Amino acid sequence: MTPLRVLNAEIVACRRCRRLVEHRETMARVKRRAYLDQEYWGKPVPGFGDPHARLLIVGLAPGAHGANRTGRMFTGDRSGDFLYGVLYKTGFASQPQSVSRNDGLELHDAYITASARCAPPDNKPSPEEVLACRSYLVRELELLKNVRVVVALGKLAFDNYLGVLKQQGRIASRAAFSFGHNFEYPTGTGSPLLLASYHPSQQNTSTGKLTEPMLIEVFRRARRALESAP
Repeated sequence: MTPLRVLNAEIVACRRCRRLVEHRETMARVKRRAYLDQEYWGKPVPGFGDPHARLLIVGLAPGAHGANRTGRMFTGDRSGDFLYGVLYKTGFASQPQSVSRNDGLELHDAYITASARCAPPDNKPSPEEVLACRSYLVRELELLKNVRVVVALGKLAFDNYLGVLKQQGRIASRAAFSFGHNFEYPTGTGSPLLLASYHPSQQNTSTGKLTEPMLIEVFRRARRALESAP
């Protein structure tokens, strides 16, 4: 078993945060009416994608009836439909839809992870829960040795990734990094370029805060950065 698969197995078995354990398991037991005939995953959701990826996408957390149901990041809900549609159009995904972890979708030169691996109440993990999960992101970054660009989906993912960089001494302070859609930040010699994006949540996409062309431009920018990377 590869080190990345070992890590993912550890993530799936994690029970560090009592509140999140209770919520993810309750959602898996109660279910949404539309999915009553389905067996929910109901566990922490591991990362997914190309182990040789040069692009790392960091999200917020699994959706209660999306990834918490399907067992794969951004799979089975409208956020995922929006994101994978864009990844397909920009050449990072093999198909535009993701409905289950067995639907054949593959990521090309990309890997998707999250700041919290369990579905949180109201989609809001606490700062303590994000911190408890951070070691998994640190280890992913160590194992994904080819990453040259990081796209942070949402301010929480953006702040959490910067927290990792500060913890590792790669940046001295977070003061120079302000969150904004399609903002770009170098993070030091030998460190990945950081791109920020609004999260493809239904709240953002239904109100027009985030449109498909806006997200496409983020991933086109990531593509250009990868093409010019040494």
